[in-house]
Amino acid sequence: MIYGYTRISTKQQSMDRQVRNIKDIYANAVIVEEVFTGTKVEGRKEFDKLLKKVKADDTIVFDSVSRMSRNAEEGFQLYEELYNKGIELIFIKEAHINTTTYKQALTSNIQMTGTMVDMILEGINKYLLALAKEQIKLAFIQSEKEVTDLQQRTKEGIQTARLNGKQIGQIKGTKLTTKKSIEAKEQIQKYSKDFKGTLKDIEVMKLVGLARNTYYKYKKELIKELRVKK
Repeated sequence: MIYGYTRISTKQQSMDRQVRNIKDIYANAVIVEEVFTGTKVEGRKEFDKLLKKVKADDTIVFDSVSRMSRNAEEGFQLYEELYNKGIELIFIKEAHINTTTYKQALTSNIQMTGTMVDMILEGINKYLLALAKEQIKLAFIQSEKEVTDLQQRTKEGIQTARLNGKQIGQIKGTKLTTKKSIEAKEQIQKYSKDFKGTLKDIEVMKLVGLARNTYYKYKKELIKELRVKK
């Protein structure tokens, strides 16, 4: 079975490019889509399901190594773990670290001759294997570096904007109004016994699906809004 794993960091981004790149080469790939913010593998629900599902001789295709992991140490550890399970890994943009390349380095050793030359040949074999491992590690290190560089550029950009007098983010003390907050407040007003309803706070939280802090934040804002209207 061939799986194609795609990942974006926010719902505003699109997976179309990743899916297209995978499908162009592996038309029959079963695409697994994930929206996840962060560099680590832990916490990716769809990827976790995929890792539990794949078995020996299955293939996972990534558009790039960064889609698998942007944490160098964790990425290389997972790579070796999957390789040892007999799962083929393919990275479209970094084909030089596909598991087939790694396998060649492990199995295509230069044959010994039974002479003194074998000492040199053994050294060459070890070098080729070490080189293959280093290439894989470097790919994950580069992926992690790109994330770090992006975070640094974003931080510097915000600092520059602030120095130029631009407002970054929400002004302290102001209220952020969204469609979600409006709908939640309507539900609170409808069901809470402190307004038009008959339910206790904990019951409204469960009914509306709000976390405790968010619920009381909306409730406090709602009380103020209703006072202003009077």
